[in-house]
Amino acid sequence: EVRLEESGGGSVQAGGSLRLTCTISGFTFDDGYAGWYRRAPGNECELVANLYSGYYRDSVKGRFLLSQDNTRHTMYLQMNSLKPEDTAVYYCAFQLPGDAEVGRCTSHPGGQGTQVTVFS
Repeated sequence: EVRLEESGGGSVQAGGSLRLTCTISGFTFDDGYAGWYRRAPGNECELVANLYSGYYRDSVKGRFLLSQDNTRHTMYLQMNSLKPEDTAVYYCAFQLPGDAEVGRCTSHPGGQGTQVTVFS
């Protein structure tokens, strides 16, 4: 079973930084496709960044950076120059090849996303 645990959210003033952490159990991030999604109130779920493809959504390019540690069990989303429109619940997601994706804007084994609030 894939277990993903997110942490690192919080409240920060616009222009500030936060680093989100996702820890995977049972697999390494190299075993599949990993990334971060977010959902703001009233909005649809949107992909923020993908570790496998190097994708970043346009609104976060140059401000957010995705990385992982040497163990390949921990993934980070460094978020700089935060804006109020970045306010959302952020979810770590992972998909083994041929399996359903776990964590896309939903609670999942190990976590339920982490709230990021950016105030002006």
